Amino acid sequence: MAEADARRRMPAAAGPPPPPPPPPPPPPAADASGSRAMARSRAAYEYTEAEDKSMRLGFLLIAAGLLSLLGLGCCWLRPALQERGGGGSANCTVLAVRQLGERFACTFSCGAACRGTARYPCLQVLVRTSRSSAPALLHEDERQLRTNPKCSYIPPCARDDQENSENVTYKQKYWKEKVGSQPFTCYFNQHLRPDDVMLKRTHDETVLLHCFLWPVVTFLVGVLIVVLTICAKSLAVRAEAIKKKKHL
Repeated sequence: MAEADARRRMPAAAGPPPPPPPPPPPPPAADASGSRAMARSRAAYEYTEAEDKSMRLGFLLIAAGLLSLLGLGCCWLRPALQERGGGGSANCTVLAVRQLGERFACTFSCGAACRGTARYPCLQVLVRTSRSSAPALLHEDERQLRTNPKCSYIPPCARDDQENSENVTYKQKYWKEKVGSQPFTCYFNQHLRPDDVMLKRTHDETVLLHCFLWPVVTFLVGVLIVVLTICAKSLAVRAEAIKKKKHL
């Protein structure tokens, strides 16, 4: 009995250490293949150098079209609309063509650092308009009216005053002999000088057309390049995917 009690009081002998935990299982092969497939798909959707240049060109044309439309709209379209809004057209008939005794100065250029002043006689063309029976002074255009509102014509400034006089005399004969009493279309501007008329508008329909046409064409070409590049890339990716499915 004493021997059995002694055996119970003795500590139990230490057993072998527990085995280490098993290593985590490797990731399934499907995940690795899926990540590789995603990487391949991302690489397939990346643009090549030529496609990247094409996209940049398209965006550059789009930006250029928008900026040119804004610039031309501010510089040309607004004055043209103001001119057309404050004026109109009428039928004109020449009443009198005369040269005044007064001469006006003009500046000629004879080289990069050569400038001088010459003079030309003042030619006046008086017309009758269909909107008023009072005589009106005719001008070439709005620019000529602003430069010299007293005359109807400013010749190209030459160094020789005699050459300037000959140009004015030729224009005087043109209005007297070739135009004469034939009616022609003239334009007026209520905001500028309501009693004067102009032979042509500074901003006509052609200017308005060009203000819209070329910026819009540039913008549309840029959009077309971008769309075609994206479509071509999408078709190439789809064709590559179909080819891989056939091989599988």
